[in-house]
Amino acid sequence: MADEQRTSQDGSGAATAERTAETLTVTDNRTGESYELEVTDGTVRALDLRQIKASEDDFGLMTYDPAFTNTASCRSAITYIDGDAGILQHRGYPIEQLCEHSSYLEVAYLLVFGELPTAAQLERWVFDVTHHTFVHEDIKHLLEAFRYDAHPMGMLLSGVGALSTFYPDAKQIDDPEERYMAAIRLIAKVPTLAAFAYRHNLGLPYVYPDNELNYAENFLSMMFKKTEFKYHPDERLAKALDVLFILHADHEQNCSTNAVRSVGSSHVDPYSAVAAGVAALYGPLHGGANEAVLKMLRRIESTENIPAFLEGVKNREERLMGFGHRVYRNYDPRARIIKKNVDEVLEATGDNPLLDIAVELEKRALDDEFFTSRKLYPNVDFYSGLIYEALRIPTDMFTVIFAIPRTSGWVAQWMELNEDGDQKIARPRQIYTGERDREYVPIAERSGPEKITGPPARRPKLVRRGA
Repeated sequence: MADEQRTSQDGSGAATAERTAETLTVTDNRTGESYELEVTDGTVRALDLRQIKASEDDFGLMTYDPAFTNTASCRSAITYIDGDAGILQHRGYPIEQLCEHSSYLEVAYLLVFGELPTAAQLERWVFDVTHHTFVHEDIKHLLEAFRYDAHPMGMLLSGVGALSTFYPDAKQIDDPEERYMAAIRLIAKVPTLAAFAYRHNLGLPYVYPDNELNYAENFLSMMFKKTEFKYHPDERLAKALDVLFILHADHEQNCSTNAVRSVGSSHVDPYSAVAAGVAALYGPLHGGANEAVLKMLRRIESTENIPAFLEGVKNREERLMGFGHRVYRNYDPRARIIKKNVDEVLEATGDNPLLDIAVELEKRALDDEFFTSRKLYPNVDFYSGLIYEALRIPTDMFTVIFAIPRTSGWVAQWMELNEDGDQKIARPRQIYTGERDREYVPIAERSGPEKITGPPARRPKLVRRGA
């Protein structure tokens, strides 16, 4: 790389120093030509590679990067992660400090607006969120139409998408007031939709929001209120849930955030863009890891079985869930924070034998060079599932709980996307690997197997209906 200085004259004739950009010199061995590419923030622009051509009619060089493992798709000032050092910061504030001193709604404000709020700003923000938690009765009727055993994530996905039809003015994405109201409504209403989905699965009547409760308390009330006149959540449980919400609020350009940005780049309304994030989170590779941890701990059964289980992992006969991360090559800082909250939760709910297995499993794995040399440390999912289970939340709801706080991150990312002058509608390139220039063959002249290959056709079941 070159990093040079050159001087120029300004209008007054005084000499000023201009620092040229760092550059990367690339030699194309196909042609012998050399090219100088500008390096900014440790990256080269992919479009700069288009000038590298093997011939005049060549399209130009492209990069091939499935799953964006080494491609920056945007510039963002929201979340900073240093995976090697185990650092997570929102707008420059360490996650540890935010969990200790802030509430989830304060962190949501920070993500969306870039600064911690003043007392007056936070009071207005909390008031606005609190007083927009109700959903239209027609949304309730929509959710009631689902089967009794519908997955709550599918219900949440439909509910969030449906919000776009109730607030059509949200399509005015350049209107600051509409954008603010969309942020408020999404952060306020997603917990209500989530709680309604939970109650629907149990066949229980939906519980409306209680404006006298804080964000986490209100969600617990909508989930668990029965016949009591006023639901009073245990403060320890509400605090632990609020911390979990902070930890899940945003996590840089993960799968669901990328989905929100990609869909949002079409200038669709924010409700539809966030629905794309919910859909991405629905996938078990993204939002279902903590459920897999609980299944693993139950399969281990007792601390005595841990050595044999770890040997099975080494022999690739078992999978160690909740360890390792695509980004972190150190102990996930969120896991450290959650671990501190587990004891308080279990103090309120009672002991969970799975915790003993989890603690001993972590200890043995971190004492084993096989795992530490591979940078396999506990991640946020290792302990979060234990807290959800202690709160009596069924495993189908785990990903829904994940989506509630992540909504603020999705909203912040969507807003940042729309203020970024570099962004265009997402449209990745491809490497075409199929046939070309084929001649159409009339159906009478085509050859092939007589039967369609695939699974055998199933005979329709006869359903007997009652008289």
